[in-house]
Amino acid sequence: MAQVELRNVEKTFGKTRVIQDVDLSIEKGEFVVFVGPSGCGKSTLLRLIAGLETLTSGEIVIADRPVMDLPPSERGIAMVFQSYALYPHMTVFHNMAFSLSLQGFAKADIQERVEAAAKILQMEHLLDRRPAALSGGQRQRVAIGRAIVRNPDVFLFDEPLSNLDAALRHDTRVEIAKLHKQLGATTIYVTHDQVEAMTLADKIVVLKDGEIMQVGSPMDLFNFPDNEFVAGFLGSPKMNFFDGKLTDASTATFNGSGMDVSGLRLVSTEKTNGANVRMGVRPQHLVLNPNGQLKGSVSLVERLGTETVVELRTHDGAPFRFAGQDVPEIEVGQDLSFDFDPSLAHLF
Repeated sequence: MAQVELRNVEKTFGKTRVIQDVDLSIEKGEFVVFVGPSGCGKSTLLRLIAGLETLTSGEIVIADRPVMDLPPSERGIAMVFQSYALYPHMTVFHNMAFSLSLQGFAKADIQERVEAAAKILQMEHLLDRRPAALSGGQRQRVAIGRAIVRNPDVFLFDEPLSNLDAALRHDTRVEIAKLHKQLGATTIYVTHDQVEAMTLADKIVVLKDGEIMQVGSPMDLFNFPDNEFVAGFLGSPKMNFFDGKLTDASTATFNGSGMDVSGLRLVSTEKTNGANVRMGVRPQHLVLNPNGQLKGSVSLVERLGTETVVELRTHDGAPFRFAGQDVPEIEVGQDLSFDFDPSLAHLF
């Protein structure tokens, strides 16, 4: 296990700044997830830590060692790639053993490490097969096993589940969580999937355009987003937003879309009376109430088994969603009214 420090890290390609002044501390044994939309810089940041890209400026420190001038093989890291990156002509055993052979480990040590990793991943019966004879999930386990045998200070995962189908993604996600609990290793994991981020992470780092938007535990980010981007990015269905005015900053009162609500969470302390604001409230926090202030007409009903998601529009055309369990029969075109706890809503 090792601590990882990023200090004023910047990366440019030509005149384009893809990573902008990133400061981040990752504690020993922490499972940290970099999450954000495509092109936000999360994979580039991971590659900078791995040594697969060179820094433009800043410092990267792993286990109290500056590693900017060290090649990937000397950084104490092991990386699991999205594409598995297995050698097709080698068996599973030799794929897992290859890096150890290059480092000059004795055959007995290699045998012991590979068999131990295979046992952890429950794939002892696959060691004699070649990658072509494996399923996608099995190939990913081999890639993870190849990282385990190196006994690294830090595990790096670059969207390892993106090539798997939904059921296999879930199963492999559970395996990775169990593996981290078992090994206790510092882990940095990149994904654009917020479900992976919320279920795996001790700490989430939300990125946008190469900048960190917020860092915190999954539930802190879900319940107390620092900005509209984080609020809208995390959570499914996506948070509802309504445009309006801040009529009283002292009581965090919002007026818009037919609502006049006080006691909201005012995110920006710089907003003053009369400022344009957006109110955000999650679909799961809406409650059907015939006397509720939020009114809308149903445009779509999606019954997803345990949850029903209803899409609506307010009288002024603003779209929003309601999500709940045990929802009564609702028809397209029906007018509904909702209430919500103001303390669970946010003003941006």
